[in-house]
Amino acid sequence: MMLKDLYLMVVSSLLLVVCVLVGLAFLTLMERKV
Repeated sequence: MMLKDLYLMVVSSLLLVVCVLVGLAFLTLMERKV
């Protein structure tokens, strides 16, 4: 159970980081277009 919780925490953290990076990349692309 402990290992499963740790795994879920790592996966959710990675997803959060990926979402932030995608959001930043999208914002910079939009700024360049304008």
